[in-house]
Amino acid sequence: MQPALPYWRLSSFYFFYFCLLGGTAPFLALYFHHLGFSSARIGELVAIPMLMRCVAPNIWGWLGDWSGRRLAIVRFGALATALSFSTIFLSHSYAWLAMVMALHAFFWHAVLPQFEVITLAHLGQRTETYSRIRLWGSIGFICTVVGLGKLFELASLDAYPLALLAIMLGIVASSWWVPNAQPSWRQGAEEAGGFLAQLLQPGVLAFYLCVCLMQLSHGPYYTFLTLHLEALGYSRGVIGLLWALGVVAEVILFLVMPRLLGRFTLRQVLAASFLLAALRWLLLGSLAEHLLVLLFAQLMHAATFGSFHAACIHFVQRTFQARQQGQGQALYAALAGTGGALGSLYSGYSWSSLGPAWTFAIASLAALGAAIMISTCLKKEERA
Repeated sequence: MQPALPYWRLSSFYFFYFCLLGGTAPFLALYFHHLGFSSARIGELVAIPMLMRCVAPNIWGWLGDWSGRRLAIVRFGALATALSFSTIFLSHSYAWLAMVMALHAFFWHAVLPQFEVITLAHLGQRTETYSRIRLWGSIGFICTVVGLGKLFELASLDAYPLALLAIMLGIVASSWWVPNAQPSWRQGAEEAGGFLAQLLQPGVLAFYLCVCLMQLSHGPYYTFLTLHLEALGYSRGVIGLLWALGVVAEVILFLVMPRLLGRFTLRQVLAASFLLAALRWLLLGSLAEHLLVLLFAQLMHAATFGSFHAACIHFVQRTFQARQQGQGQALYAALAGTGGALGSLYSGYSWSSLGPAWTFAIASLAALGAAIMISTCLKKEERA
């Protein structure tokens, strides 16, 4: 008999963690624009946390697998994130902000991959419940984008760093409420080989490359969507609601994800997510001035993030043995960070020279490439 699941404790951590993402994804570029930086400098500053995501998860993931003290890493990372980000109040120069972005992201990106392992360890054989815990992260994202969107219609963006710091303190508090758990050894784990042997299984490297391409395609979305919609005449309150709409669709998807994974293979779910992403970026780049098209594009967030992320978590859990779970999740985060950083950098340079339509078209091609690769390289499998 499995122990009782600490549902609300796990869910509260996801809630606050993704509140922070809801505060940064739509508004970080807007804040840097408020400080007077050019689109190229904005792209670089937004890319820095994503670049740290390429390095930090692997360091902390190895440490978590080696020591087994994943919850201690989560708690330390949460506290260090808040302390390092608080230095943003000392200066607003480009060099100082770049340092703040790098330092706080090094600790922030230590947190989630290790917490995913703890969550899956609590779930045991109840992995279908993951989506129903993770959806509270989406709810936290919604609360933040709507709340900050309304706030910044009434108040100055100078209050932005204080809002983020308050959310970070929520992450710290929730991390101390979560009980520890360790992943159990699977039968035959000793014969499975090390991390590299598992990484070289058929289709695994292709999967990680597709993760990188998918996050690269999100570069213009996370970096410039708010500025793009402001230029088209949408208010900040409406923009916050539009961000929230995408995550509402994501929440609904998480609720039905166990049923989808029981009916379709992971390869089918991932391929569909990539194809819908390719279509979504074309719509946002060329037809976002039409509200109905924009609403439809935001609803597609259910696929471009929701089904994509849930399928990736299942794939990593099924691919790696217990002693390599932390490294597998960390590599997923690192490749996502690599793609996200490249996406922010290219969109920062192309936004002013090529314009929104071409910038999003490049993103669409990246997602299409991922769809072709996952369809041809990932081995056939049974339904998840």
